[in-house]
Amino acid sequence: MQFANPQFLIGLLLVPAAGLFFYWAGRQQKQAISRLGEQTLIRRLSANINWRGRRWQTLLWLGALTLFIITLARPQWGSEVREIEQEGLQVFIALDVSQSMMAQDIKPSRLDRAKLEIADLMERLDGDEVGLVLFSGASFVQVPLTSDYQTALNYMDSAGPQTISRPGTVIGDAIRTAAGAFDPELNSQKVLVIMTDGEDRETDPLVAAQEAADNDILIYTIGFGTPEGEPVPETDASGQIIGYKNDASGNVVLSQLDESTLQAVAGSGNGKYFRATADGRELDALLAEIDGLQQAQLQSRFETRYIERYQIFLALAIALVIVGELIPERRSLRQGSARGIRLFRGRRIKDRKPGAARPMSA
Repeated sequence: MQFANPQFLIGLLLVPAAGLFFYWAGRQQKQAISRLGEQTLIRRLSANINWRGRRWQTLLWLGALTLFIITLARPQWGSEVREIEQEGLQVFIALDVSQSMMAQDIKPSRLDRAKLEIADLMERLDGDEVGLVLFSGASFVQVPLTSDYQTALNYMDSAGPQTISRPGTVIGDAIRTAAGAFDPELNSQKVLVIMTDGEDRETDPLVAAQEAADNDILIYTIGFGTPEGEPVPETDASGQIIGYKNDASGNVVLSQLDESTLQAVAGSGNGKYFRATADGRELDALLAEIDGLQQAQLQSRFETRYIERYQIFLALAIALVIVGELIPERRSLRQGSARGIRLFRGRRIKDRKPGAARPMSA
C-alpha cells in the first residue's frame, strides 16, 4: 500500500492527543459530579448513566478520526493500465523577461500583462502541448513541451528580470532555442508565439525566423508597449520600483514598442503580428489562427495508475461515527433502578456498625 498524500499522515498524532483529552474530560466530569452532594444519593441518581457505553463511544470516535486521516492521505494499492491518446499542436511561448518589460505603458506592466495573456491562452488551448522559453540577454527552455498547463503556469509566475542575469533582448536566440526544443518525431504543426516589446539590438531575428520557417515552424508575435515609449523602471529585490534607468548622459531611457521588427519576424515565420490591447482581443485572433492548423496525435502511451482505496476507509469511518451515535447515553430505567438499589443497599450494609442488630421486618 502507498499513499498519494502521505503528508496528511502526520495528522495521526492527533489521535493519542484526542484520547488524552477525552480521558481528562471524563475525569473532570466525574469530579464535578462528586462535588454536587451526598455520594450515596449521587450514585443513585447516576446509576442509569451508561459509563461503559460512553467509553465505547469514545473509542469509536477515535477510530473514526484515525480512518478519516488515512482517507485524506489517499491510500492506494493494486494498479491498472490505461492507454492515453492526445491530439493537438506543439506550441512554444517565448516570453521576454528583460528589464524593459517592466515598463508600465500597459497596466499593470508589460510583463505582467504578458503573463495574464499566457494564462488565458493556456486556459483556452484544448489538448495542445505547451512549452515555455524565457529570454532577455540570453534564452533557455524554462518548461519543455507538456500538457500539464498548471505546472507551466507555476514556473511562469516566478519569471522576471532577475531570472536571467544578462541584460538585453535576444529575440533571434529565443527563436533558435524554441526551434531546438520541438519534438521532431511528431508530425503535428509547430507553433511559436513570441511575447516581447521587440527591442533587439544584439541578434538578427529575421534570419532566425527564416530558419524556423524552413523547419515548418509558424511564428506569431505579440507586441507589448506603445510606440511613444515609456521609462524603464529599476526595481529592488522585492519588485518595488526604486527609480528609472538612465543612459550615460543621465537621460531617462525610454523603451518603445518596435512593431516593424515584430511584423517582419512574423512575416518571415509565415505567421502574423498582433499588438497587445487592454481587452486582450488579440488572443481571439491568435486562437482563430491556431484552431485552423493541422493537428496530429501527440501521445499514445500506456500509463500504469494505482487504484484509489480511500473509499473503504471513508465508509468505515462513517460507520464508526453512526454506531457511536447509536449508543445510548443512559441505560433503561429498569436497569438503572436495579443498579441504584444494589448500590444503596450495599452502602447501608457498609455503614452499619459491627454488632448492630438488624431492623426487624414487619
